[in-house]
Amino acid sequence: MSEAALEEVSVLSSIYCGGGEFQLLQQSAQDGLMVQINSTVGGERRLDVSLLFHLHPSYPSCPPAISVSSTVLSRTQCHNIRQKLLDQAAALPPEEPMVHQLVEWMQCVEVTDGCRGAEEDVKKEREKEEEWTAVLSLDHIRSRNRYISLLERWTQQLQLTGRLLLGRSILVILQGDRANIKEFCRLLKTVKVDVDSSGKKCKERMMKVLIERPCSSSCGHGLQGFAVKNYESLAELTAAFQEINMAEIYQQILPSLSD
Repeated sequence: MSEAALEEVSVLSSIYCGGGEFQLLQQSAQDGLMVQINSTVGGERRLDVSLLFHLHPSYPSCPPAISVSSTVLSRTQCHNIRQKLLDQAAALPPEEPMVHQLVEWMQCVEVTDGCRGAEEDVKKEREKEEEWTAVLSLDHIRSRNRYISLLERWTQQLQLTGRLLLGRSILVILQGDRANIKEFCRLLKTVKVDVDSSGKKCKERMMKVLIERPCSSSCGHGLQGFAVKNYESLAELTAAFQEINMAEIYQQILPSLSD
């Protein structure tokens, strides 16, 4: 580990001395130094980013490895910022410490074009990247074969996975791209999927979205295909959600099922 690297880390800790700004994550003769600096990008917009610099034992003879993460930027934006930093590092004079220069340079980079900075665009892009879970409540299924056939076809066309739970309450669990889940809901309300009490074809106008949220480790993930399951009691419905690791979601929609 070079003296220049140790000296630079000491300087960085003095410059980025605010709460949570700087952290030395690793220091070893074999693997070098790893530091995390929390800063901003985007000039006046000041979007928060977290930078991870891995200074190899031979640094500054070789540029640092860099990772970029953010709670307000998409993966694509973070990737583009990282690439800009790597390009800038390659353009700086070799054999000289460069981490502070890179952080200062990045703070003035505008998040535009390939990495848009408008918050609404960021939100939309992140929603596209994330897998969402939704639970829908259906009013009735009279023409069972036709209805289920349509649901299966739509999930395939929209690249969604899910479950249809048939019992006192009729529930559809969906996972996939949020925009595709919204399209599924639109189809339910605009296409004649069932028949009414007189046998005439009708739309699912009474469909309700009970919950819609990004997938997380606590809400279950990775459903395969589209399956139909019958249940006869509340205990069996509870077990159906537990089987797919969605007990937390079930607890959240339970009050709606009691209405």
